[in-house]
Order: sequence, then C-alpha cells, then structure tokens
Amino acid sequence: MILLPLIFIMLLTLGSAAAAMMLRNLIHSALLLILSWAGIAAFYLWAGAEFVAFAQILVYVGAVSMIVLFAVLLTRRSRAELDIPPPNITRGIFAIFPATLIAGLLIGAILGAFPLSNAGPAPELTVKDVGQLLMGPHTAALLVVGVLLTVTLLGAIVIASPESKD
Repeated sequence: MILLPLIFIMLLTLGSAAAAMMLRNLIHSALLLILSWAGIAAFYLWAGAEFVAFAQILVYVGAVSMIVLFAVLLTRRSRAELDIPPPNITRGIFAIFPATLIAGLLIGAILGAFPLSNAGPAPELTVKDVGQLLMGPHTAALLVVGVLLTVTLLGAIVIASPESKD
C-alpha cells in the first residue's frame, strides 16, 4: 500500500512527459511539461524532501514554465506555426543513441547512490538551515539566478517584439 502513491506519481510524471514529447502542438506540450514537473515535486514530497518539493514548484512549475510559455507565445506569429511537423523515422533512429546513453548514466547514478557499506547517518538539515544559508553566504548566487531569469524573460520579449517601420 505504501508503493501505491509512488506508482501513481510515477505514471503521472512519465505519462505527461511522454505525451509532451509526442504531441505536435507546442502549447499543449509545454502544459504537459508543467504537469510532469509537478509530478517530480510530488515525488519529492513523498520522499520527505519538502523544501526541495516547494523549490521545484516555485522554480520550475512557477518561473521556468512561465518563461517557456511566454517564449512560445511571444515568438510565434500565427496558430499554424504552433503545430510541429510530423516526425520521420530517421529522427527516431537518431534519438535511440542519446536516449540509451542518458538511461545508462541515470542507472549508473542510481546504483552509485546506494553505498555498499553503511557510511553513517545523514547530516540533519532543516528548512530553516537552508534558508539561513541562502540568505547568508549564498545570497549573491540567489540574486544572480533571479537576475538571469529576469533577463531571459526580457530577452524573449525583445526578440518577439515586431520591428518598427521607422
């Protein structure tokens, strides 16, 4: 019974990611990508990493998804341009190599995460400690990331704005 929520989260995340890859409408793909990011956040909540889950919601589901949607909506001129042409067989064949490579890397990382010997207990880190680190020694990095996301959004607006005839 404990694995039932995990199976549901897994099906939600992988199903929405697969559907996002297969759809030909870019807006629908972006919305399904947001759903898969929310599924990853649900996995973090299930695993007990509340801070990482809320950071996932704020950063990916909130900020990055809005940047993706703005970029798609501001750079397209008509509804006909939102449809992606149907895939051909060569794209599928060329996708097998990187997919196999990434799967191997992920499997290696997962197997490497479980040590063969007991290394001792994990360090205790609370949300308050992470907040103090972000607002203490890592404040500059946090501000740089915020400025970078803002500049990215403004760049998308500038690129998408129509050129003046003057």
